[in-house]
Amino acid sequence: MSCTDRKIDHLRRQIPRFDCVPGCHDCCGPVTASSEELARLPVKSDAEHDAALAEYNCVHLGPDGCEVYDQRPLICRLFGTTPNLPCPHGRGPEQPIEPAVERQVHRLIATTRQRLV
Repeated sequence: MSCTDRKIDHLRRQIPRFDCVPGCHDCCGPVTASSEELARLPVKSDAEHDAALAEYNCVHLGPDGCEVYDQRPLICRLFGTTPNLPCPHGRGPEQPIEPAVERQVHRLIATTRQRLV
């Protein structure tokens, strides 16, 4: 396991969880992720990527929502946990993410090569 993989796992454990509105995908769209995060996701074809981008969707968004929810990238996990990325339905954890943890997530994103999911 690489150093970045360990950081990702460490940060994932610190991002608070909450229940989304079933079937909602209002905060889903094309996002970027590190190579380490992408390695945890199923490989999609260029045609699948092109079709998703044409609809301004994530390639892992299916008819019932996120198909990779347990392995979704850090940026996706931040949605709804911070006032900087609020849930459009007002959902969120009882305690929002600690600001220091949010900064660590953004720092990791800024310091790793990001690729379009």
